[in-house]
Amino acid sequence: MADPVALVALVLDAAIGWPDRLYARIGHPVGAFARVLTFAERHGNRPERSEGVRRALGIVTIVTLIALTGAAAWWIDRESHLLLGRWGWIASAVLAWPALAQRSLHQHVRPVAEALMRGDLPGARAAVARVVGRDTDRLDQAGVSRAAIETLAESFCDGIVAPLFWLLLFGLPGVWVYKAINTADSLIGHKEPRWRAFGWAAARIDDGANWLPARIAGVLLCIAGAGGWRVMKRDARAHASPNAGWPEAAMAGALGVALAGPVAYDGVTQIKPWIGRGGRAATPGDIVTALQIYARACLLLWVIAGGVAWLA
Repeated sequence: MADPVALVALVLDAAIGWPDRLYARIGHPVGAFARVLTFAERHGNRPERSEGVRRALGIVTIVTLIALTGAAAWWIDRESHLLLGRWGWIASAVLAWPALAQRSLHQHVRPVAEALMRGDLPGARAAVARVVGRDTDRLDQAGVSRAAIETLAESFCDGIVAPLFWLLLFGLPGVWVYKAINTADSLIGHKEPRWRAFGWAAARIDDGANWLPARIAGVLLCIAGAGGWRVMKRDARAHASPNAGWPEAAMAGALGVALAGPVAYDGVTQIKPWIGRGGRAATPGDIVTALQIYARACLLLWVIAGGVAWLA
């Protein structure tokens, strides 16, 4: 039996999350990635530079971030094992724990449902605005519910399945390199003119890093939701992202609701295809059910992590 690093990291994350007091004192590890990326973007993505130069500097930025993160995580992991000997795996689990987001995601989505069930639409809009990038000030109850369910499904992949996948595959360097890539995509991997060239490499690498985890996430949500297979197969590729459509379509099918569709960013409405087309409008109760499906899918990951440790 191998050391249960991934399973213990999952348990720590579910039980503790990343406590507010700890965040207030030291922030979160991904904050270091954000600071590096902000510095690199400010100096390398100047508008007077040509698109080719900005793309090249963006490639240098993400490759450097990956190399430094992987080397640092490898060194820290090695030193902890040298220091603690046979108990070094516990340090690895503790160091991997902040890269997971089971508890955090639940804590951010649950208040949206609670506000809607109280009839507090402004409060629900404010709560969902903390986890989505779209305009929320004009969303109705169905729009808020849809936004919450979409981010829950997509973040199940980005925040839990993908980091766990890379942790199981390559240990501590794997999980933190993934978090560096995903943070870079979130900050600079956008299609808007300002970011398109500089963030091109970050977006493409993130697509590759999430390709298999996204499909695993979709399968897990279908199993946990006892359905959704047909919708996932039919609509997963309707999403603009090559990956996000898989968990979103799985969740839409499991709930029997329609997700995606028209959405506004910075006051401009974008017409996007529906996922789960033909399904009904989402409700606050669907957010609660989606959270239950999400919890069961997370438990399936615990089983997988435990099984890998047992069989390895």
